[in-house]
Amino acid sequence: MIANIEALEKHKIGKLIADYSVPAIIGMLVMASYNIVDRIFVGRGVGTTAISAIAITFPINIVIMGFAQLVGMGSTALVSIKLGEKKKEEAERIIENGFLMALCISVSLAVLIFLTMDPLVTLLGGTGEAHRYATQFLSIVILGIPLQFIAFSLNGIIRAQGSPRIALVTILISGILNIILNPVCIMVLHLGIRGSAIATVISQCVGAVWVIIYFTGRWSYLKLRRISFDRQVISRITMIGVSPLIMQVAGSLIMFVFNKTLYSYGGNLAIAAMGIGMSLMMVVMMPIYGLNQGIQPIIGFNYGAKHIDRVMETLRKGIVLATTVCVAGFLAVMLFSTDIVALFNAEDKQFIALGGRALKIAVLMLPLNGFQVVSWAYFQAVGKPKQAMILTTTKQMLFVIPLVVLLPRFFALDGVWIAMPIADFLAACLAAVLLIVEVRRLRELKISLRAGLNEGEASTISP
Repeated sequence: MIANIEALEKHKIGKLIADYSVPAIIGMLVMASYNIVDRIFVGRGVGTTAISAIAITFPINIVIMGFAQLVGMGSTALVSIKLGEKKKEEAERIIENGFLMALCISVSLAVLIFLTMDPLVTLLGGTGEAHRYATQFLSIVILGIPLQFIAFSLNGIIRAQGSPRIALVTILISGILNIILNPVCIMVLHLGIRGSAIATVISQCVGAVWVIIYFTGRWSYLKLRRISFDRQVISRITMIGVSPLIMQVAGSLIMFVFNKTLYSYGGNLAIAAMGIGMSLMMVVMMPIYGLNQGIQPIIGFNYGAKHIDRVMETLRKGIVLATTVCVAGFLAVMLFSTDIVALFNAEDKQFIALGGRALKIAVLMLPLNGFQVVSWAYFQAVGKPKQAMILTTTKQMLFVIPLVVLLPRFFALDGVWIAMPIADFLAACLAAVLLIVEVRRLRELKISLRAGLNEGEASTISP
C-alpha cells in the first residue's frame, strides 16, 4: 500500500491517469448503466408515466448526491493533500470526521424527505398517476440514503490512498447487483416501480457494508478506527465540499424549473423525454466524472508535495481525454438519437420523435463540457473552493435557469432544449478565463520553487 502511495509522485503521469481513471470510468459507466437499466425496465414493465415519475424525483436525488459529495469529495481532496504532505494521522482524522458527517447528514435528509414527501412530489410537478408512482418509488429509496452516503464518501478515499481497483470493486458490487435485481423485482416478482427502488436499496446496502469492512480490516493503509468530532476538520471538509453541494442543489433547482416548464409546454411526455435525456447524458458524462475521480488524487497529492510540473501535466492530459470522450458522445447522439430513445419505449412513436429531437439540440455544445468539468475538478482537488464554486454556481444559476425561463417564450418547447447548449458554451468560456489565470500562477510558483525560496514562502501553495 505504501508503494501505491509513493507511485503518485514517482510514476509517469500517463500511467497514473490510466491506473486511477480507468477503474473509476468503468465504475461510473456501471452506475450510469444501472440507471439506464432502471428506466428501461420501468418503461417496459410499468409504462412511460412511470419514467416521468422517476424524472420527477430526480431533483431530490440530485440534492441527496450533493450532500454525499459535500462529505465524500471534501474528505477525499483533504486526504489526498495530507498524504502528499506525509501526514497519515491527519488523513485518518479526516476519515473519522467524514464518516460522522455522512451519518448525521444522511439520516437527517432521510427523515426530512419522509415527513415532506407528498407535498414535495406535488411541488416538483407530480400529478395523478405520476404522483402515485413517484411517492411509491421515493418512500423506499430514502431508506438507502445513509448507505449511499457511506459508500460514496469512503470509496473516494480508497482511491485517494492508492487503491483505484479496490474502489472499482465497490461500484461493481453495487452496480451489477442492481442490474440483476431490477428485472427480477419488476418483471419476475411484479413489484412495479417499487421493485426498482428495492433493487437500488439492496445494492446500496451491500456496497456500504463492503467499504466499512475494508476500512476496519487489515487491507487499508488508512483506517477507520473510531468516529470522532473535530470542528476544524469538519469545517475544512465542508468548505472544500460545498462547491459540489451547491452544484447539485442548483442542479435540483434546474430540474424543478425544467419539469415545470416542460409540463407547461409538453406535458408528462416532455418530462419523460427529459428523463431519458438526463440518463443518456449520464452515460456520456460518467467517463468524465470517472476521469476526474482518477486525476483528483494525482493532482491533490502532487500539489501537496509541491510537484508543480506533475500537477500541470495531469491537468493538461485530463482536459485532452475529457474532450475526446465528449466529442465521441456528441457524435453518437447525433447519429443514433432516435434509436437510443426507442430502447425505453419502442411503441410510443410520439415519445421517440420528441426525445430524439431533444437530444440532438441539447448536446450541441457537449464537446466543451469535458474542459469545463475538468477545470472545476482541478480547483476542487487543490483545495480552492472559491473558484470551483464560481464555475458550478454560475453555470447553473446564472446561465441555465434564466435561459430555461426565457427561451420557451420565443421557441416554445424547443427553447428548453436550446438553453442547455448556450449554457454549456458560456460556462466553458468562464472556465477558460479562470484556468488561464491559475496556470499562470502555477508557472510563477514553479519558478519561485526552483529559485530556492525558503520553506515558509514555498508552503503557501498548500491550503
